[in-house]
Amino acid sequence: MSIRVVLADDQPLVRSGLRVIMADHPDLEVVGEAATGAEAVRVAAEVAPDVVVMDIRMPGMDGIEATRLISATRSGTRVLVLTTFDEDAHVYGALRAGASGFVVKDMELDDILAAVRVVAGGDALIAPGVTRRLIADFAARPEAAVPRRPTRPVEGITEREREVLTLIGRGRSNTEIADELFISVATAKSHVSRLLTKLDARDRVQLVITAYELGLVSPTG
Repeated sequence: MSIRVVLADDQPLVRSGLRVIMADHPDLEVVGEAATGAEAVRVAAEVAPDVVVMDIRMPGMDGIEATRLISATRSGTRVLVLTTFDEDAHVYGALRAGASGFVVKDMELDDILAAVRVVAGGDALIAPGVTRRLIADFAARPEAAVPRRPTRPVEGITEREREVLTLIGRGRSNTEIADELFISVATAKSHVSRLLTKLDARDRVQLVITAYELGLVSPTG
C-alpha cells in the first residue's frame, strides 16, 4: 500500500520538485496538489490522503488555519508542515493546530521523504535541535510571558511519567530517555504510551507542547 500524499505549497516549483522525487518511490503517491490553504482543505476532503505536506505561508488562508480545519475533521489525514524555520515564526501555531511535525525546505530531500513516512506511520517528527528552537521562539512572544495552564488534564501523572514528559519536551528520543533514566527502551516506550493516553495527546508533538505549558521545560532547557 502506497502512502497517499497531497502537496500544498504556493510555489509550483516546490510542488513539482516533490512530485517528481516522490514518483521515483513506489511507496509514495501524490494524489493531489494545492496552491492555497483553502485549496488544501478542499483537496484533502475530496481525496482523503494519508499526509498533507503543508506550507505555512500561502495566499488567503494560510497553512496554520488549513491544518486546523483538516485536523478538526478527524479523517485520519495527518499534516506535515513544510517551512523555512529561520524565517517563519508560526511553526508552533501550526503544531498547536494539529500538525504532526514539520520539515525545513533546505533539508535533504531524502529526509523530507523520510518525514512523510514517519508521519504517515502515525508518529510525530520533531528533531531535538528544532524542539529547543521551537520552544524558544514561542517563549519569546509577548503572549507566552506568563505560562498558560494546560488545556488537557494532567491528573494521575506519576513522578516517573513527569520525568519522561520533561525529557520529551527537551526533544529526547525513546532511546535517549531510556539512557538518561536508566530504564529499558521498552519501558520508555510504555511511559510515552501512557502519557499519550493520560494527556489525551494525539502524538509526541502535543506532548512537547504540554511539557512547555506545564513549565517542565524552558527555552534554555
